[in-house]
Amino acid sequence: MTLWLGFAVAILFAIVRARPAGLLRFDPVDLLWGLCIGLGLRGLQGWWSGSASVSFPTAGALDGNLPGDWWLTVALPAGLLGPVIEEFLLRAVVLVALYQLLRPAVGALAAGLTGLLVSAGAFVLLHVAFGAMSLIDGVLLFTIGAVCSLTVLLTGRIWGAVLIHVVYNVSFLALVIVGTALK
Repeated sequence: MTLWLGFAVAILFAIVRARPAGLLRFDPVDLLWGLCIGLGLRGLQGWWSGSASVSFPTAGALDGNLPGDWWLTVALPAGLLGPVIEEFLLRAVVLVALYQLLRPAVGALAAGLTGLLVSAGAFVLLHVAFGAMSLIDGVLLFTIGAVCSLTVLLTGRIWGAVLIHVVYNVSFLALVIVGTALK
């Protein structure tokens, strides 16, 4: 939580100081981006990880119920807070700042590609900091970061990327709920 608070301060500082026009604008098509791409990425994750041959993920309870504080300690942080803070930090701040700094010198394409690679790489490193992961998980996280970065670069708005990330995470939480209920 302390880490997220530090990220939130950096995000607020950066956005107040220099926010590109339209970055925070919401367009209803952002919902479509978020839902379709987020579920598509979840499907890709399932295919890559071979989830057809394993059971549903579950929460730690042995009685088939979710732990009492699961909604507050797991679902809310993973389903909403994390995606919003991570997307604002890595896409609205890192990606946009790199793009704006590099574009005059190297052009829009090279600046966008550099920003995409750096912000997607930072997304992987942020998750590796909290625990070891397989190569497939790292590649998948990089893919998610790259897709979210590309969404921001193509639309000029942050909300599509936020919703992609939220839908991706919430779809996993839904699988945990189903898996726990079936246990």
